[in-house]
Amino acid sequence: MPTLTPLPPSDIRRDPSIQHLLGRMPQEIADTFTEAQLASLRLALGARSWGRHAVDIRGTVVFWRWRYYYVFLLGRNRRELSRREKQLSLLLQAVFLSVLLLLSTLLGLLVLYLVKSALGIDLFPGFSLGIWSWFKQQF
Repeated sequence: MPTLTPLPPSDIRRDPSIQHLLGRMPQEIADTFTEAQLASLRLALGARSWGRHAVDIRGTVVFWRWRYYYVFLLGRNRRELSRREKQLSLLLQAVFLSVLLLLSTLLGLLVLYLVKSALGIDLFPGFSLGIWSWFKQQF
């Protein structure tokens, strides 16, 4: 959990998060908070480490007479992952790397086949996959 640097008691009301909070309530109620209460509020509000994201897109959509909101957040996960989340993350990484390796291998074999065909090398006489003739027609 993030730690916040303590502010001197006289400066707590100048903190932007406290000013924002106090600005959203009537002045007579905002004036009743003590310095200790404001410091606790600042700590509670500052503990929201999910407040900053690399991509933070929020908006509303009006559909007939209803309004819907959407939120798209993207950023580095700073939370401590549970055991199940770690296992799922490792599984997804393994699948991604396997697919990437498979696609890279297939692309490499295709390039080698096209180079072989362009050089006129015939490994199996009378047999063709038809890729070279298709490639020549396309390009």
